[in-house]
Amino acid sequence: MKSVISLFGDVGSPVRSAFLIWSVIAGVFYCLSLPAIFCSLKPFSRFWAWMTVWAIGFYGIGDCIFTGLFSVDTEQAGWNLSTWVHNIGSGLGYAGFLLFPLILFLLYRTSGNETESKIYLRLLIASLIFAAVYGLARIPGVRNLEALSALGFWQRVSFLFNYIPIAVFAIRQLRRVRRRLNEN
Repeated sequence: MKSVISLFGDVGSPVRSAFLIWSVIAGVFYCLSLPAIFCSLKPFSRFWAWMTVWAIGFYGIGDCIFTGLFSVDTEQAGWNLSTWVHNIGSGLGYAGFLLFPLILFLLYRTSGNETESKIYLRLLIASLIFAAVYGLARIPGVRNLEALSALGFWQRVSFLFNYIPIAVFAIRQLRRVRRRLNEN
């Protein structure tokens, strides 16, 4: 619980190959979902639909595919090209996933859908709170506090609260499609 998820792909990790392969596969699935996400949001706002696609795309490419293709090597003293690409991709991907509930909040707010807007505002606040705790756990002087000493734990909790908005979005979209099919 003290190590970040990326270390599963570290050069010395016994599960490295499986982790790297599944990271790429997950990223490909996120990228394959982008046309459906765009089509489902386009009726509300073409601009916000594109922003949503970019946010999820950044995550799929930056935090999944780049993680699978460019792993970290903690045994090296400095950062090599692979570590740089991995860390920059992960940062952009994490930012995209963190922005996802904000974008949906703004999309539904501008389209007048208060119910959906409130759902994503609450999810955004929860995501930001746990992202902040994870960020605090990364700061050398602060992570010495007992509550923040488990960096890996806080990363996983933060990621969980990043996944919840996409899961809520997917479930709500499936319900809409099912309702339309039942009406026809």
